[in-house]
Amino acid sequence: MVTPSNSSVSGCPLSGVNYVETGDLANLPLLCHYPVKAQYLTSDPGYMGCKNAGCGKRDASGACEAQTCAATLTFHVVNFRTDVEFVLFSGGFKTPCLLKRSGALRFANPASPLYGHLSSTDSTATSMRLTWVSGDWNPQQVQYGDGKSSTSEVATFTQDDMCSIAVLPSPAKDFGWHDPGYIHSAVMTGLQPSQSYTYRYGSDSVGWSNTTKFRTPPAAGSDELSFVIYGDMGKAPLDPSVEHYIQPGSISVAKAVAKEIETGKVDSIFHIGDISYATGFLVEWDFFLHLITPLASQVSYMTAIGNHERDYANSASVYVTPDSGGECGVAYESYFPMPAVGKDKPWYSIEQGSVHFIVMSTEHEWSEKSEQYNWMDQDLSSISRSRTPWVIFIGHRPMYSSHGGILPNVDSNFVASVEPLLLNYQVDLVFFGHVHNYERTCAVYQGNCNGMPTKDANGIDVYDNSNYTAPIHAIVGAGGFSLDNFPNNGEAWSLSRVSEFGYARVHATRTDMLVQFVNSSTMEVRDQFKIVKGSSAKNSGSLIIQE
Repeated sequence: MVTPSNSSVSGCPLSGVNYVETGDLANLPLLCHYPVKAQYLTSDPGYMGCKNAGCGKRDASGACEAQTCAATLTFHVVNFRTDVEFVLFSGGFKTPCLLKRSGALRFANPASPLYGHLSSTDSTATSMRLTWVSGDWNPQQVQYGDGKSSTSEVATFTQDDMCSIAVLPSPAKDFGWHDPGYIHSAVMTGLQPSQSYTYRYGSDSVGWSNTTKFRTPPAAGSDELSFVIYGDMGKAPLDPSVEHYIQPGSISVAKAVAKEIETGKVDSIFHIGDISYATGFLVEWDFFLHLITPLASQVSYMTAIGNHERDYANSASVYVTPDSGGECGVAYESYFPMPAVGKDKPWYSIEQGSVHFIVMSTEHEWSEKSEQYNWMDQDLSSISRSRTPWVIFIGHRPMYSSHGGILPNVDSNFVASVEPLLLNYQVDLVFFGHVHNYERTCAVYQGNCNGMPTKDANGIDVYDNSNYTAPIHAIVGAGGFSLDNFPNNGEAWSLSRVSEFGYARVHATRTDMLVQFVNSSTMEVRDQFKIVKGSSAKNSGSLIIQE
């Protein structure tokens, strides 16, 4: 399946470089333009046995000269606005030989408003941003609450906005480019924290979305917050197709988080880097947005940037890798407008309930005295612990991981620059992704366990932060990408290691915070721990302090 329908379907043996440079080593068709989906006819079990036989040509007497064998294939398609064409090849993926083209197939309404997703704009929880995609550039509206409306601001990006190098055009610049349509964003104001509202978006000319119910998060300083957090999600096909960068756990995680939302106990979601894994194959953003719409349309969906959104040569990324496929953060910032410092400065802080979140970019300069470092220092120094007793620090690349990998997952320079800030300002909990598993540490600083948890009456590890010693780190990169295994023997600071798809579920009051890692297939809690302070600490036992 190709889009647009006028795409080149000639064979290009060297096009595999476009996949490999972003880390995708899958066997995919080597055409001159990215084929969005591909299946072998043998996906139909009846094809090889010719259970659906026919006659392709008859002689003058009516006898069959050429027998045919039919196959039926099913493709899951979302409205990505441009027309599509189905193309039949022989020769396999490596040496495709064109047999037949279907001709262009068009969507009934390529301008449809789709994939609405919410994000918080500030810590008051009295406004929410809605972002959606349409094939129409004219401003549209979100209608919400009791007769209120807000008009959208409209943005897009072009091939000229993508990064590349002279020797080899990036996938985003050439092979994987797809028109993103128009990205609409509107802010719903006059809301109340922790309240439910309905909305729809679109216009009379292009149509309206279904009416959706959403809930605002609790305001900063309120007593309670429940959120879900994960990283490295991506997407996977809802059919037997092969496509670029399939993340096998993404569907189970999305379905499990949807069930969490149905309980009414999720105030917000944090997706901390490696968002869609489109990596320059731009049509994949539409498939990803389709996957998360049931989640992100109902609660605030906050994000952090990762290497697969930002990194590319000559792009000013800290790490000079081709991981973004030439997107260089442009697509990410267009689809997920956060309350960030500025364009290409995707770091921000926000408060919900009893928690102050600080979200950094591990892909932008973080060294001492850099703009981002100074901002982190200033933000952490200004937190009111009487308003938000908990501080959670979020980024993509971790400071601690037991998984080695081909490339190092931990940058010692990053740790040396930023970790002292966490200790100096008594950050309670740190969440990272990038490594595709779950791992929890002791209260750790400079590789040493400054504090260890004790067991409560239910056997749950409890960290007493009334006697603060160091941050606890948790990797939650098990949101979809193929899992990373652990060595047989972990480091002394590594207390829990789980290589299963899932997410963390967090509930914070003013005196305790419960963190649970949930297996997305079984909904079973695979690790859990508490951090306590104040009155809760008096009933939790004592913290073991280690020299």
